[in-house]
Amino acid sequence: MVLTVFSTDCLWELAAGELRDREREGGYDGGGETERSVFLMGSKAGVPVFVTNHYIFFLYIIITRDEPPKPTLALEYTFGRRARGHSSPKDIVHLWELGGGTSLSDLVQIPISAVSIRSFSVILVVDLSKPNSLWTTVEKLLQTARAQLEKVFAQVHQKQKTKNETAVSPAARVLPKDHPDRELIHPFPVPLLIIGSKYDLFQEMDSDTKRVVSKTLRFLSHFYAASLLFTSIKSESLMSRTKNFFSHHAFGLDRGKTVSCDSTKPLVIPAGSDSFSQIGTPPAADVDVSSLHAKSPKDLWKKVYEGVFPPESVEHQKEVKDPGRDLQYREDSIDATRAQKDQELEQFKRNAAKSWRGVELDA
Repeated sequence: MVLTVFSTDCLWELAAGELRDREREGGYDGGGETERSVFLMGSKAGVPVFVTNHYIFFLYIIITRDEPPKPTLALEYTFGRRARGHSSPKDIVHLWELGGGTSLSDLVQIPISAVSIRSFSVILVVDLSKPNSLWTTVEKLLQTARAQLEKVFAQVHQKQKTKNETAVSPAARVLPKDHPDRELIHPFPVPLLIIGSKYDLFQEMDSDTKRVVSKTLRFLSHFYAASLLFTSIKSESLMSRTKNFFSHHAFGLDRGKTVSCDSTKPLVIPAGSDSFSQIGTPPAADVDVSSLHAKSPKDLWKKVYEGVFPPESVEHQKEVKDPGRDLQYREDSIDATRAQKDQELEQFKRNAAKSWRGVELDA
């Protein structure tokens, strides 16, 4: 496999131009180049590579190279090409990554568009070593992404109705018609892969913690008709498996047939391979489930999970509204210059206030 990675500030304009040209020429023909979009988001530092949480380059490093990635800045874009063979069309994947955990979730409206949803996948990365923030991360990011996806699908559907075209189905992947849970789940509008990272640290936790986290992620993944995968950068076999799943979403390649639902081992559960009967009831050893007032099965699982792992305090979750002051984007030389300019600005304000008071007194 030959894969070339491009990443410059202007490449999105180039890629968008190529996409528009191919659309006018019918470029989505199965015999020509195929294009897919993959949107990555998740916990802060969910996939640690060196000292960064750059999911896109983390995945590309697995596939292509060993150079250190750069830190993720808010929302980033790159794209890659995969040659099918000599002198044959290349498959293209557009990669978007949302940095900052849940703090910048409103930016999902940029990668999710009427053009990209034709072949769009979402990869959600959660930090297994931080169970207290897990449910909040999954819930907020998926709610925000779903809202944007449904908005775009509605726009596309309306446009197609005026043209008497067949509507695009938002259920890109559902369970078989004979699956017993078909009417009980709430499928995500596009293919979804949930990756549990830092499995090496997760293994060091007590057995009850691992059981509760694993079982809860199985429930959430099945509820959203998503695939679930546990991984660690310290395991070559798990990294290889992650590469297969990523290549499946990026280029449509075979993801393998491995299925593992054993909570004592790394979970590998392709979408549609699990069931609520196999998952069982919420792991509530110290909680009386009958005393919990839940509006839905998902709400019940949330109450049980947060009873075991209370969400982080509001102070700890406080979002940084100014990314320039977020430590994950620290640049010493730039920060020093900014601090100096901030001081000069404050001094200017004080001098201006004194001058204004002087004018008032003279009046």
